[in-house]
Amino acid sequence: MAVRAVIFDLDGVLVDSESVWDQARRGVVADNGGSWKPQATTAMMGMSSPEWSRYLHDELGTALEPDEISSRVVQRVLDAYRREVPALPGAVDAVRRLASRWPLGLASSANRPVIDAVLEHTGLTACFAATVSGDEVRRGKPAPDVYLAAATKLGVDPAGAAAVEDSSNGLRSAAAAGMVVIAIPNREFPPAGDALALADLVLGSFGELTPEAIDRYPSEPR
Repeated sequence: MAVRAVIFDLDGVLVDSESVWDQARRGVVADNGGSWKPQATTAMMGMSSPEWSRYLHDELGTALEPDEISSRVVQRVLDAYRREVPALPGAVDAVRRLASRWPLGLASSANRPVIDAVLEHTGLTACFAATVSGDEVRRGKPAPDVYLAAATKLGVDPAGAAAVEDSSNGLRSAAAAGMVVIAIPNREFPPAGDALALADLVLGSFGELTPEAIDRYPSEPR
C-alpha cells in the first residue's frame, strides 16, 4: 500500500518546544509546593494533558487539582509563544513541500489551544487537513490513539499513512498504529535505541524529508 497521507507530531518535530513545556511545568511545580524529579521531563514526553497534569499532582506533589495544573502550564506555554514560536529549522518548508503531494494530519500530545497557536503563528494552519490533540483521545502516547484518530479524520487506513516523530513515546505510538515511521531524532532528548529501531526511515534533518524519500518506504501493516 502506497503512502496516502503524512501525519506530523508537533513538539520536537515542528517546534523546538520541549524546553518551553519543561520550564512551564517546572514553574508551576515550584510555585505550588511540588518537587521536581530528575526523570520527570523524560517521563512526561508524549503524555496527554490529563496524564501529565496528574503526574505533576501525584508524583511531584503540586498542590493544585490536575485541571488547574493543566490550565496554568498551558497559559505559560502560550505566553512564551506570543513572544516567539521556535519553529525548527526547515520544518515549515518541509510541511509545505509534503502538503503539495499528500493530505497532512497532525497528531500531538499538546493541548488544543497550543496546537492552534503554533499553526497560526507559523502560517501552517491551511496545510493540515486534520489535527488531533492528546486531550481528544483516551490514551496518550505511546498508545496509538492519537495517530489512529488522525488517520480516521483524514479518511485513510493507518497502514497508508506515514508518521513523522522525534521521541521514544512518539515513535512507539506511530509504530503501534501500524504506520510507516519516519524518525527525525530529538537532539536534546534523543529517543531510546529500541524506539528508534521501530523507524522505517531515520533522517538527520528536515531537508531530507521529501516526497522522494517517503516514496522509497511504502507502507506495510506491522
